[in-house]
Amino acid sequence: MPAFIIIDVTVTDADKMAAYREWSTKAMKEHGAEVLVRGGEIEVLEGDWAPSRLVVLKFTDRDAAKGFYHSETYLRARQLRENAGIVRMVVVDGA
Repeated sequence: MPAFIIIDVTVTDADKMAAYREWSTKAMKEHGAEVLVRGGEIEVLEGDWAPSRLVVLKFTDRDAAKGFYHSETYLRARQLRENAGIVRMVVVDGA
């Protein structure tokens, strides 16, 4: 069953976030992530959730998604992202 990582990002330091994106992209490639959404215009249809940037990644399964998150490459990305923004991230199984 596919799994998806959904990330809600508010950027507070564009330079640090650029370094994060470089390393996170490497980690995505290493772990076979399919990028479904990475930025793009957002229109709120219901509720008070108003993210400024969304990312949706598709993986073959939850183990692959968690492998990406816990990888050395993505650990480096997370370290570079410190104080670069506010990040909310979940993994969810697909249908």
